[in-house]
Amino acid sequence: MICQSLFSLFFLLHVLFHPTPKQDIIRLADPTIFYHDSVYYLYGTDGSDSNHGFEVYVSSDLEDWKKSEKNGGFALKKGEAFGSKGFWAPQVFKFEGKFYMAYTADEQIAIAVSDSPLGPFTHAGKSHLPASGKEIDPYVFIDSDGKKYLYHVRLTEGNRLYVAELKDDFSGIREETLRYCFHAEEPWENTAKVAWTVSEGPAIIRHQGLYYFIYSANDFRNPDYAVGYAYAKSPLGPWTKSESNPIFTRQDAQINGTGHGDYFVDQDGKLRYVLHTHASDSEVAPRKTALIELEFVPSGNGQDALRVKAGSFRFLEK
Repeated sequence: MICQSLFSLFFLLHVLFHPTPKQDIIRLADPTIFYHDSVYYLYGTDGSDSNHGFEVYVSSDLEDWKKSEKNGGFALKKGEAFGSKGFWAPQVFKFEGKFYMAYTADEQIAIAVSDSPLGPFTHAGKSHLPASGKEIDPYVFIDSDGKKYLYHVRLTEGNRLYVAELKDDFSGIREETLRYCFHAEEPWENTAKVAWTVSEGPAIIRHQGLYYFIYSANDFRNPDYAVGYAYAKSPLGPWTKSESNPIFTRQDAQINGTGHGDYFVDQDGKLRYVLHTHASDSEVAPRKTALIELEFVPSGNGQDALRVKAGSFRFLEK
């Protein structure tokens, strides 16, 4: 009994003075999660250096994440596809047995392809989609009728959101379908009252016949960077911004700079949204990667509203 008591005491002292090492928060900005064959794949803008491509982390449960060992940990590596610097805001999707990554590099939009969500995502031509100016933050949405749409930001009189139909081979947009969506005009979208307003980070959900356009507003360096949404009856708009905007802010997360992410449906059918925050109250970078849960709830106007489930915010750890 004495030996057992001493063992218990030593074990307790070991736990108290040698706690389990705390896991590290993942530092990817503009994150996206792609769920495929019971595995979650996480990509994003490198928290310290966005000039080498896109790393990829994998998880089976959204709790424990490990960096891929394939291709040096990169899903897309500089030199294997378009781009020399500024690898930002990737999005991965599957189409006809292939995996595609839409992303920004050199302030242009490109789409690379792979046989695996781990990559390597490559593009033999190493070219970007034809554009008349600077474009960032691509989001490819394939509707139920098979039409492909590219939602993106054009740097013209501010960061403004646009949409156009994509060509079937993803080589460019159908110029005649290009539509302006909206930009930051409301008080919550421009708390610093700047001339060059910012709306960015598009993600599109189709739900009960409506299209829900999730976006972020304010410059990402602004503590008030936050998430809102608009809705429309057509993927081309016109769009109506929700009266409940913003739906997620720094007050909700208790940390600055909450925004710019992507949604996915997890293995339990829950609607999730991965996003980033500032590093701390005083530092923007390296931005932290976090997760919230979204849900549709009935509203008084006869359509569902999109909201964040209370208490669902948490950081992702490796």
